[in-house]
Amino acid sequence: MMTTAEEPIARLTRWIRQRPNSIEFWELVLTDERLLCCFVGESYRSMLLRADTGERDRALVDDGAIAELESLDERNVSVPLEALESIRLVDGTRLRRAALEIEWADDPGGGSRPEGGLELYAARGADPQRERVAALADEPALEGVDVAVESRRLPFL
Repeated sequence: MMTTAEEPIARLTRWIRQRPNSIEFWELVLTDERLLCCFVGESYRSMLLRADTGERDRALVDDGAIAELESLDERNVSVPLEALESIRLVDGTRLRRAALEIEWADDPGGGSRPEGGLELYAARGADPQRERVAALADEPALEGVDVAVESRRLPFL
């Protein structure tokens, strides 16, 4: 019996999710079968407690086998490409960070992934990965997924 291994398509690194009391750090791995959203750390919003705690787990995601990534943390999300609806990157400006908006169809089986999608922002000093996201539009595995890269209307907003 022959099995096929997942092939990585892209890795989107150094993204954050802003929560009311904390900042979550995320890494995204896109394969020919699914999108893996990997939680790699959390920091409190207080200036006294703020730190980028994601470096160790970023290395785990970078070095780990794709099959093992989902089990690294219970907050990790796996979205099959069939459920993925859109990937939208909005360029950052001097005053605003780049935003990455990912939308997927709700899990009919009531699975573990959150409803609707995920909105992330580029971490401080991170490359917004404009070219990498733009190249996903030509990826055959993402044929039914709306991939867009947009610029903000006014460069200072």
